[in-house]
Amino acid sequence: MPCKLLEGISSREYSIYLPESYGKEKNKKYPVCYLLHGGNCSCTDWETYGNLRVVADSLINCGEMEEMIIVCPEGNKNNMIWFNAPHWKYEDFFFLEFIPYIERNYNVDGRKDSRFIAGYSMGGGASIVYGLSHPDKFSSVYSMSGYLRRQYLEFLKDDPSAEWRQQLVEDHNPIRTVNEISDGRVDAWKGVDWFIDCGDKDFTYEANIALVQAFRDKKVNYQLRIYGGGHDWNYWRPSLVRALKHMSDVFRSINHKK
Repeated sequence: MPCKLLEGISSREYSIYLPESYGKEKNKKYPVCYLLHGGNCSCTDWETYGNLRVVADSLINCGEMEEMIIVCPEGNKNNMIWFNAPHWKYEDFFFLEFIPYIERNYNVDGRKDSRFIAGYSMGGGASIVYGLSHPDKFSSVYSMSGYLRRQYLEFLKDDPSAEWRQQLVEDHNPIRTVNEISDGRVDAWKGVDWFIDCGDKDFTYEANIALVQAFRDKKVNYQLRIYGGGHDWNYWRPSLVRALKHMSDVFRSINHKK
């Protein structure tokens, strides 16, 4: 897709999953999930490592998932990712160009009630950040192993870009955001379904517990699930199944009430 808000980039890639029924009913609108990848990863990882297409088709066919469009945006460039920074206005791009482009060019139901966001690692953290910044956009936010704040990571000690990315994460730390804000935004957060999914051996475990404690202190409802596992695809593959089923349940619950 063409883009204007990312400096030095005139086009941006994305991957997209369309249900088997897509295009058969001309006027049918589908709910949409924006599915974010982790740091140093790409928009194809959900398909390559998470078997997204097979998983979604299977869940839809057995009735455990709503027919849904799933969009995997590309977040990386020179180790930059989902957040606004000098010379890299990705959050602006995501909300001002990317979502409007997707929802103009595909049969997307563009209501908040039909829009979801999820991700793993840095993508999980960004899902939380985006939900806090734009609670009017998403009915449900599902974070898998969310990378939420600066942490020393031994495996990044020789990565020259690690310090910059760590600072970028810390600048957008959602735990601090929830703890420090006490105005009307808290009421807006209460209109979003928050789901935190993390492994008991994940290095992000303590940060995710700190996030739900911050939500609890502000009386923002959330769901927390801790399963056995670490920060890898052995954990995220079953997390993807849980996320798609949960977001479908949220969609069905909202529409059943209408």
